[in-house]
Amino acid sequence: MESTEARAVTFSPDLAALRFGCGLSPALAPPATPEALLAGLDGPDAMSARFPIEDFTAFSEQIAAARAVRETAKNRKDKIENQRVLRRSLTAARNRWHLQRLLRWTWSETPLRERLTAFWADHFTVMGKSSIMLSGALPYEQSAIRPHVAGRFADLLIAVTTHPMMLHYLDQSASVGPGSRLARGRADGRGLNENLAREVLELHTLGVDGPYTQDDVRQLAELFTGLTYTAAKGFAFQPRRAEPGAETVLGKSYGGDPARLEPVLDTLRDLAVHPATARHIARKLAVHFVSDAPDPALVDHVTARYLETGGDLMAVYGALIEHPAAWAAGPANIKPPLDYVASACRALAVPPERLAALEPRRARRLLIDPLAKMGQPLFRPRGPDGWAEEDAAWITPQAVSARLLWALSAPSALRPDLPEPRSFVDTTLGAFATEPVRFAAASAESRADAVGLVLSAPAFQRR
Repeated sequence: MESTEARAVTFSPDLAALRFGCGLSPALAPPATPEALLAGLDGPDAMSARFPIEDFTAFSEQIAAARAVRETAKNRKDKIENQRVLRRSLTAARNRWHLQRLLRWTWSETPLRERLTAFWADHFTVMGKSSIMLSGALPYEQSAIRPHVAGRFADLLIAVTTHPMMLHYLDQSASVGPGSRLARGRADGRGLNENLAREVLELHTLGVDGPYTQDDVRQLAELFTGLTYTAAKGFAFQPRRAEPGAETVLGKSYGGDPARLEPVLDTLRDLAVHPATARHIARKLAVHFVSDAPDPALVDHVTARYLETGGDLMAVYGALIEHPAAWAAGPANIKPPLDYVASACRALAVPPERLAALEPRRARRLLIDPLAKMGQPLFRPRGPDGWAEEDAAWITPQAVSARLLWALSAPSALRPDLPEPRSFVDTTLGAFATEPVRFAAASAESRADAVGLVLSAPAFQRR
């Protein structure tokens, strides 16, 4: 039974839209109740249908087809040209998919889905390590993250750990069991790689202070050695690469001879419901959605629900939203650059046809290049631990200056018919509009200046 404290929520529709959604919109009403905030998460994914992003299977098929053409080229010059054409095509697709993602944030009636997709994509960070694979991040998100945001954490963990992008990013394809059939008699220097095992334990499940040792990392790495992928066929488990025999992770034995995939999945399922994983995930959710220093009672409450339900994510989100600490004060966390730009598009209700009509170079100048100046270069996270959650990471002088310049210049290009300043204050800031902001917007020399001032206001910079 839930405590009285957990039920005593002071719900605010405007705060819900800012803290748990994609921001306020003049075209879409904020959620009226906590139930409305969660509604639709486990229903049809309307935004994927309306603003499609290629899934990883289609992405892989495109790469495989292009490589097949390259292999049939008659000379080296033709092969290089074919590779150049593929890179250009994928770069254009990557930028187009980014615009589709912005439109999902702009027009979603279930904006918590977009926020959770971004949260989990960051938790399970990947990055392409070649110019071609760099374009795989959003197809990975579409295939491995988005279908599982309302399911069980174990299923999400398995989907990302066995995904070609994760195996590529963490060099799992270079990992070979020292005692495996593949390793016998070879002198190519390939051996055990611990990257994936370490990040699964340290970042994805138990946490950096979790109850594991270096021996657990090595044993898990040996268990993972059968995991690999090919561009043509995607994920595969290859027993000949796998370290023979059982491995012991956190005191439990997994696998044996012959090597099979199922013991790997069993290990991931056990890690997914470990108490340390429950607390690690609970705290990350609280930090991301509520505060850099969340109330310990909130973290305890979410952790307890996680353990009670075996990592049922819908129940976990419900525990987060129902706790009073989730609704304390007003907007708190600074929006990272991508969230900032996306929420501005939502505040402006940027028409889909407007983004579709943007010439590619102009779209890049408006919606891609500025992110790097704000401190978040697109598709290039700082490392396997993803982007920083701390506010200090986003409020450097250069980053703040880039936000201000973008707020003053980009909106008129995204929506030439800018809204009336007084109404824009209310539809964008809602209950958090202040008299100084109202006065500044009303006194601005132009609508562009007024809109820029509103988007630069502290209440809009935070969520």
